[in-house]
Amino acid sequence: MRALLDASQSWAQLTARSQVLASAAAQCDAVEAWGRESRDHQYRMMWARVLVQRTLHTHRRGQHGAYALAEEARKACHLAITFMPESPLPWVALLALAPLDSPHPRERLPENRQTCWEPGIPEGPWGLLHEADKRDAFNREAWHHALRALLAYQVSAEGAVNFSRWASLSAPRESAVRLLPLYVHVERFRRRHNRAETPRLHWAGSGISFYTLRAANEWFPHTDKTTWSPLDLNHLAQALHHGGTPARDVFEAIGSCATRTPWQDIAPDGRSWQEEFLQARHLRLHERGLPRAGGLT
Repeated sequence: MRALLDASQSWAQLTARSQVLASAAAQCDAVEAWGRESRDHQYRMMWARVLVQRTLHTHRRGQHGAYALAEEARKACHLAITFMPESPLPWVALLALAPLDSPHPRERLPENRQTCWEPGIPEGPWGLLHEADKRDAFNREAWHHALRALLAYQVSAEGAVNFSRWASLSAPRESAVRLLPLYVHVERFRRRHNRAETPRLHWAGSGISFYTLRAANEWFPHTDKTTWSPLDLNHLAQALHHGGTPARDVFEAIGSCATRTPWQDIAPDGRSWQEEFLQARHLRLHERGLPRAGGLT
């Protein structure tokens, strides 16, 4: 673990790598064992990440103790900041806890109800995002946590949409933050579907097609392929497919690395997310005369 963290890499790569490591380490005592041998700056960062993951797992399962774990995790994050003041990772970890806070602004921690520097954006964890952004501009995980916080706080639909569009338009073309509007529209589709609405033209509307085509034409061909997230590719493929736009290149890039989200969120009743993905992939590859690809692995 230490060798992976100490390897030469960008902040974006370290953020992604540490998140994967923390997800695994949260299920065991590997980081505790590390701490018994050495409590260097990398240990402090990983301990904060692990505590955040354990807090999130506890909260998702509806188990008691999430609040106490969150307090312990925040303390570990602030301690990591003192050891690694130049790193965005402790700030990203604090942002991961923001969606767990209360939907009611007066009941939230002060750090999660700050005024955004962009007009028209609801109160949220903008000080934390600003600190992460100063250290690694448009860090993918940081901006996704900020969006999740807005969705968790149940702000108006316009608030989350405005945030995602502002973020997308502000980010450089190689940044995955450009795809945030696609995530918002999947969530909006899911909520409308749960209310028994049938928004079949949802993906063809100008509000989403503009950002979908922008991601396909600017982000997809210009970003570093080694930094692609399967989630981002699947969201782009889904939005292109349901918007009636050719998506062969994106499905080829996905290969068999399909992700449950967004396919599960838009699959009709009775159809599994795997079936939804495979049908979409077959249609988009077949429309260009390519043979049908194999199943998922």
